[in-house]
Amino acid sequence: MEIVYLLEQIVNGIVLGGYYLLLALGLSLIFSVGGIVNLSHGAFYALGAYLSLEVIKLAGFGASIFVTPLLVGLLGILFERYLLRRFYTADPILSLLVTFGLAMVAEQTLRLIWGSAPLPSSMPAGFKGNVMLGEVMLSKYRLFILGVVIVVMSGIWLLLHKTAFGRVVRAGVQKPDMVAVLGIRLQPYMTAIVMLGVATAALGGVLFGPIAIVHPAMGTEIMTVAFVVVVIGGLGSFWGVVLAALLVGVVRGITTHFVPAASEASMYILMFLVLMLRPRGLLGERIERFE
Repeated sequence: MEIVYLLEQIVNGIVLGGYYLLLALGLSLIFSVGGIVNLSHGAFYALGAYLSLEVIKLAGFGASIFVTPLLVGLLGILFERYLLRRFYTADPILSLLVTFGLAMVAEQTLRLIWGSAPLPSSMPAGFKGNVMLGEVMLSKYRLFILGVVIVVMSGIWLLLHKTAFGRVVRAGVQKPDMVAVLGIRLQPYMTAIVMLGVATAALGGVLFGPIAIVHPAMGTEIMTVAFVVVVIGGLGSFWGVVLAALLVGVVRGITTHFVPAASEASMYILMFLVLMLRPRGLLGERIERFE
């Protein structure tokens, strides 16, 4: 039974890693291409969770998976055009301060609209309960989340590595000056990256609302973990962030099994050990700043 429980914790850790991945990948892409430390990224995650509650009332949970990220993604276009675009060539500390302020404003706005009390989000009836794989009991809904994360991340990988759009973005991360010499403007690509990043964060809010408490500060709480994942994985690396998210999730799952009180501390210890050996992160690349 001890081994069975450990396997369950590992699987739960992989699901948790997928949750972290939805937030950390967008955060990493925005910083890699635009040089912006977006401390308001968690606000889009929280907004996704709250908007999903309203969409579920009108059209059901299935519709919220598609509609909510789309709505938040469209908001991301305005966010990039009227706010982030002002700071691409400015001192990075300015964008950090502005996005931090925006995160605080967003949190208070959520309180004004939906109130300070936590709100429940109902799980679809078809995903309630568990399935048995041998002696291991797994939650149907968590397996569903893992499936959605795999589909979304596969789509993003194909977009970045198998399309002309992705080639320009990856070139912009590594050699923005060379891209400029070729006459390619990175700004429209940055708009698309921000839209994609905040939409995946909102999807994280939709998926994890039913198994977490929806409350105004949830975006602030998750930002620390997202940064830890980005730092461990390394800036500019798709697979680095994927690996780091899964690693953090599994480490937390295993730690929960052996030393529950040290679950949260385990990811910071992991980050310290990785940075001691690999200061750029697991698969970090040397990147130049977007101009």
